[in-house]
Amino acid sequence: MKRLAIAVIALALCPAAVLAAVKTETVTYTVGDKTFKGLIAFDDAVKGKRPGILVVHEFWGLDEYAKKRAKQLAGLGYVAFAVDMYGDGKTTEHPKEASAMAGMVRMNQKEWIARASAGLKILRNHPQCDGDKLAAIGYCFGGSTALTLANAGVDIKAAVSFHGALPIPEEDGLKNVKAKVLICHGAADPLIKEETILKVRAAYEKAGVDYQMIYFGGALHSFTVPEADSKKMSVLRYDPVADRRSWAAMRALFDEVFESKK
Repeated sequence: MKRLAIAVIALALCPAAVLAAVKTETVTYTVGDKTFKGLIAFDDAVKGKRPGILVVHEFWGLDEYAKKRAKQLAGLGYVAFAVDMYGDGKTTEHPKEASAMAGMVRMNQKEWIARASAGLKILRNHPQCDGDKLAAIGYCFGGSTALTLANAGVDIKAAVSFHGALPIPEEDGLKNVKAKVLICHGAADPLIKEETILKVRAAYEKAGVDYQMIYFGGALHSFTVPEADSKKMSVLRYDPVADRRSWAAMRALFDEVFESKK
């Protein structure tokens, strides 16, 4: 009986012990003359170098949701960096302000890529990261950022977009794509026009990009975000099934490109 009690206590403590191994650090860095504040997460119980994952936030800015995803990835054995795309870790709750901040980044593609690439550099330089095994994932604005990195031929193994805007790539620019691309899309998302999707797919097909696009039936924008419903916007809704399945699709792709069994 005593042994059973000890075993039960040990099992109860296991999740906490695993969680405690995930370390997070705020990283302050610069791009040009602007200061940024991102969050790096890793499990210090994992031995040796492991792949690094860039996590790019929604158009709200580097909020707790993006940081939570970085911690989840760290719990899976990756080094994850939640990058700051606006500067000084700025966030907002106002859709118009969020749209304006994202729009300012998108207007200058060179700067857009430079800000995201700064996050990849932080991963490469982390002592526990294998700099030859990097990927980028993103949500909403962050999804379009991950795809923009892939489209530009940045040296990453995979790019994953969750309910992201889909930048229509220049066909000539796709010749240097190195990443395998995964697009997780809500089939009922009214923010992404089907015409845009067809143009993106056509460009990828013509260039021979290794991509997959998964439609999740009935899913709206922000389907992976539990807090989406609290925004009181009709186009946003959390979908737990689409969230679970899209995360599983991402993990399967990572197992493939990193040749791992996480």
